[in-house]
Amino acid sequence: MTDITITTEDDGRHGRYVAKVAGIDAEAELTFTHRGPKLISADHTGAPDSLKGTGAAAALVDHLIADARAQGFRIIPLCPYVRARYERHPDWQDVMTVAPGEMPRISARPRS
Repeated sequence: MTDITITTEDDGRHGRYVAKVAGIDAEAELTFTHRGPKLISADHTGAPDSLKGTGAAAALVDHLIADARAQGFRIIPLCPYVRARYERHPDWQDVMTVAPGEMPRISARPRS
């Protein structure tokens, strides 16, 4: 099993989850934006070629879902990768703002 470490960076308006895989000098990220109280958008998930196939991107999404449940926030899944994973995990509906397969809309402005 791949040893993946995930950290969170959050400036109160935008943030990202960062995944590092032991023995690989690269990082994957899932960026997000605070859209309102207890509401964020998952904006983009990216991983360099050196991390493809390691499970780092999937681990980032799993970490986002766990944080949403633990901290009580909901997710607008704007990122195509997050939406694709959500379609395979309809049990995540408790933290998502749309049903699996449904296109999200942004109804709240990012806070300043």
